[in-house]
Amino acid sequence: MPAAAPDPLLLYGQPFGSRLLLGTARYPSPQVLENAVRRSQPCMLTASLRRQGAGGLDPAQGFWPLLQQMQVPVLPNTAGCHSLQEAVTTAEMAREVFQTRWIKLELIGDDYTLQPDTLNLVAAAEQLIERGFWVLPYSTDDLVLCQRLVDVGCQAVMPWAAPIGTGKGPINPYALRTLRERLPVPLIVDAGLGLPSHACQVMEWGFDAVLLNTAVALARDPVAMADAFAHAVRAGRQAFLAGTMTPQDSAQPSTPVLGTPFWHHA
Repeated sequence: MPAAAPDPLLLYGQPFGSRLLLGTARYPSPQVLENAVRRSQPCMLTASLRRQGAGGLDPAQGFWPLLQQMQVPVLPNTAGCHSLQEAVTTAEMAREVFQTRWIKLELIGDDYTLQPDTLNLVAAAEQLIERGFWVLPYSTDDLVLCQRLVDVGCQAVMPWAAPIGTGKGPINPYALRTLRERLPVPLIVDAGLGLPSHACQVMEWGFDAVLLNTAVALARDPVAMADAFAHAVRAGRQAFLAGTMTPQDSAQPSTPVLGTPFWHHA
């Protein structure tokens, strides 16, 4: 990662040259995962200690060495945790295994939608921050919840666009745009994005990064899809920085008529 990236993503004071985070689950093979990572150049790879063997990506077949080999920072997560203590214990184990302070905090409140446990998420984040973790909490798009996460010390928040794995894209644009307007910390859209255009859209709104897994891993060509998302993220960020036009209620001529053209004169 170049030290002087022109527009770095800053998380807990750490600069990253990319604004794409990539999950590592559900790929057809380790080689496809590696190729997707090489092509898209994400700033982080998420990984779970609770990973269940899936295809060729279980630890017994070299998953952990593969992550190390790709030399991309690993963001361990607490996927599958249903209680505060379970999440804290899993995070402590992840810190020991990966030798990192980063943790993506997932605390599941509903097994059907995998919706975060909004009642206990803030307390879990607070405990982990007190233990020295750099916490990236996975949350809903609820403004009050996200504000409370910031209040207890989270320097970034990861709201969903839609329930995880649905690929529906931003189902509540008003809530997401309100979050962007109200919260002063980096916001990473996590879960529910299905198309590169979804990623481009939230980046155009001013979100700082996106995290993807299912939309890439389950594509017909995961490597090409990872590349497409990488381009979409960059395009959306560039559009945000350039400043998009204000939508108008009526048609506006793109070429104003300033006078009668000379060829109309006799």
